[in-house]
Amino acid sequence: MLGQIDISKRQAEIADLVQKAGFASVEELADRFEVTTQTIRRDVNGLCELGILRRTHGGVEPPAPASNIHYSTRQILNLAGKQVIAKQVADVIENNQSIAFSIGTTPEIVMQALVAHDKLAIFTNNLNVAFTASINPSFQVTIAGGRLRHGDRDILGSSARAFFSNYKVDIGVFGVAGVDEDGTLLDFHEDEVSARQSILANSRKSYLVLDHSKFGRSAHVRGGKLSDVDAIFTDRPVPKAFLASLDGTKTRVFVAGQGKQA
Repeated sequence: MLGQIDISKRQAEIADLVQKAGFASVEELADRFEVTTQTIRRDVNGLCELGILRRTHGGVEPPAPASNIHYSTRQILNLAGKQVIAKQVADVIENNQSIAFSIGTTPEIVMQALVAHDKLAIFTNNLNVAFTASINPSFQVTIAGGRLRHGDRDILGSSARAFFSNYKVDIGVFGVAGVDEDGTLLDFHEDEVSARQSILANSRKSYLVLDHSKFGRSAHVRGGKLSDVDAIFTDRPVPKAFLASLDGTKTRVFVAGQGKQA
């Protein structure tokens, strides 16, 4: 499948752990996973070759970020959390609906959870989503044209914004890079924000999909508020400080395995 990378479950857990901790030694990882240091070195060497981690004296650390974390890394970070988010979104989407999908790994995983549905109409600027949707021959898949962004495999710019404005869909599914404590939605590029805002403006219902790590994560381009969306789907309860921005609004929050939070 387009966008998937070939790593083991242990490598995915190593990448997630190192991304969160900032550093891990080979010996610590060997103890944690109860394998030899030679086995861990093979695991981390593979992750370093993919650009997901980088070697440093005595261990490994995340690569120095130029902006957002590389797409291949984001695909495996908190994968279990993203999968439970995807399942709860798939459970509320019905057959025969039209859905606009944004860029990002969580929308891609939501699409993976929808492949058993019937006769969905998919509109997206995310080629990872488009290729996943194409598995089901009953789906109608329409993609944005324009310049391809390498690595992320998506289309941004004025063409993507205009693409979404050509349609009125039942549901818009999108993620964000981060959320500020006052509820401001954040991304790394203006074009990412404009495409997401175009999906929001042209969807009858809007679903924001994000795992717990996005609350308090910094990014520098503002683009809307938590309260702009109809529903938020996440893997853990939203911190109270962030929930305050939803007081008096109609936005609903769904936590995987726990139902509605607010």
